[in-house]
Amino acid sequence: MKKSWIIIAVIAILAIGVVSQYNGLVTLETNVDAKWAQVENQLQRRADLIPNLVNTVKGYASHEERVFQDIASARSRLLSAGDPGAKMEANNSLDVAVGRLLAIAESYPELKADTSFVRLQDELAGTENRIAVERMRYNESVQEWNRTVRRFPTVVIARLFGKDARPFFEAAESAKEVPEVKF
Repeated sequence: MKKSWIIIAVIAILAIGVVSQYNGLVTLETNVDAKWAQVENQLQRRADLIPNLVNTVKGYASHEERVFQDIASARSRLLSAGDPGAKMEANNSLDVAVGRLLAIAESYPELKADTSFVRLQDELAGTENRIAVERMRYNESVQEWNRTVRRFPTVVIARLFGKDARPFFEAAESAKEVPEVKF
């Protein structure tokens, strides 16, 4: 009789441990999802600003049609992307296209002086800063998540419930290149 109580106690302790580990995973996973939602909010904010910026630039640089098409295409891919990986890839394409748009704007002094353009450019810069902060927060939560799901004994429970490592939000390849400065 005493052996059966010991076995029941061991099973109960193991069950409590598994439940506790699982609940910890749920908490971390929810945190990662919430941080990703904030990244998406900021990406959406930028996607909403870009058409106004494009329309302002179009009035001055109507012959730059290719850039406008690239921005529209990248924005469309960003808005329709479903998973974080696809959103990250579409975001990188949009970064490149917007960079080209801003480079074109530098060629038009009247545009740089236009108050609507300046306001939109400031809004875009603020949004870019918010995106950077939210990416950092997302990556921090992913780091904690990935570390947890790879540690023993949590790795056993994570695999049992199909919980895998998450991808980090990485910079575009073009952002990793060091710009050349010439005087």
